[in-house]
Amino acid sequence: MSIERTLVLIKPDGVARRLTGLTIDKLETTGLDIVAAGVVKVSDKLARDHYREHEGKPFFEPVVKFLKGEFHPATAGRVFAFVFSGENAVKEIRRVVGATNPDNAEPGTIRGMFGRNRDGVMENVVHASSNPTDAEREIALWFPNSTQK
Repeated sequence: MSIERTLVLIKPDGVARRLTGLTIDKLETTGLDIVAAGVVKVSDKLARDHYREHEGKPFFEPVVKFLKGEFHPATAGRVFAFVFSGENAVKEIRRVVGATNPDNAEPGTIRGMFGRNRDGVMENVVHASSNPTDAEREIALWFPNSTQK
């Protein structure tokens, strides 16, 4: 049994399209526990730190702007951030979230149901940590005062 924590963000496109409740409903089908949650206004530093492994790649600046809400100004740069905990949390959340590109996401996953590619911008509604190491790094960024394990 591998108890893990993982980060999930409902990104500005999900917030702007009012998909927060439906997304949480789908995430809760995993049976994992929500151990931290909050609404976060994404600063430039937080967005850059979050995507730091992509720095220098051609899509780095656009994803930073996207996470900050620049493509969805009605959100005022706010995202919903969650930490889920439980057995194989990373794998379970990623199963429900679906493939990063909505065009490749299985029907019934969050990205398969709600994601879209529109005007050259990939709107995939959520971020989910890709592995336990990334999850712990990301949780420390988004919930710096969290001591919950």
